[in-house]
Amino acid sequence: MSRAETTKTVLVAGAANLLLAIAKLIAGSLAGSSAMLAEGAHSVADTLNQGFLFTSLRRSARPPDRRHPFGYGNERYFWSLLAAFGIFVAGGGFSIFEGVLTMSGHGGSAGDVWLAYGVLALGAVLEGTSWVRAFTQARRETRENGRDIVDHVRRSPDVTFKAALFEDTAAMIGLAFAAAGLVLRQLTGSEFWDGLASVLIGLLLVAVAFVLGRDSMGLIIGRAADPAAQREIRAEIAAAPGVTGVDDLLTMHFGPDELLVAARVNFSDAISADQAEDVAGEIDRRLKERVPIVRHVFLDPTQRTPTRPAADEPA
Repeated sequence: MSRAETTKTVLVAGAANLLLAIAKLIAGSLAGSSAMLAEGAHSVADTLNQGFLFTSLRRSARPPDRRHPFGYGNERYFWSLLAAFGIFVAGGGFSIFEGVLTMSGHGGSAGDVWLAYGVLALGAVLEGTSWVRAFTQARRETRENGRDIVDHVRRSPDVTFKAALFEDTAAMIGLAFAAAGLVLRQLTGSEFWDGLASVLIGLLLVAVAFVLGRDSMGLIIGRAADPAAQREIRAEIAAAPGVTGVDDLLTMHFGPDELLVAARVNFSDAISADQAEDVAGEIDRRLKERVPIVRHVFLDPTQRTPTRPAADEPA
């Protein structure tokens, strides 16, 4: 995964959301549409969240220091958690509240909707451009790891990229809900459909916030590498000369681009301590070549079976 690619994806999404936030709020106020106001709140929340995500990319790139010897990679997960909270409150909460008010007959007065339709069309172009950017990044990464897109997005530890992709996908679906609400309001003369569209947009944002928040929480706690990467790491260690087995293998992400590997390794009794140290150094080098995100390797040499005591020694 490329930090530069993720940065570009976040910047494109942020620019699109900033323009749309202004346009949607103006159009929603003039049209008296709760669905458009919900979409405006959605874009405001997304703009703030892209700021959080961009901050996470900058701060997580800081080098290790004495207080943080493994670096600041996990800071990306903290800011992503804040972004999820922002989507939930500023986007989902406002949209549901506004929709319920409109459905209960307490919404604003209806106005001219043609500007709203124009803003929705503009939104489809800008949000679509941002979504294509995120989708293209996903496709490029799946070509590198051989997974399908759904599996790649589900397993990826890059929650910054996930947030941009999920927000853009939710934005495209939200535009469809808003357009449907406006059309049904015009056809039926009832504000109910406009309010319902706002509630659906809010529920969609709550679902996105839940998924992103769950992933960020799991990674902050400490998540292991995916099973395929663990199998590759175990096989690389076991194939080293003088290694007779791998008892335990522990891995943990420190950001999406850094992985810690700790293993309890059985070395053959036929090799000396100096030879074992050389083998460990070679394992370290080969792992970092084979799995580029591996940054730290700690090996604990053990014996599979205890050595028998000599005949003249007590057992």
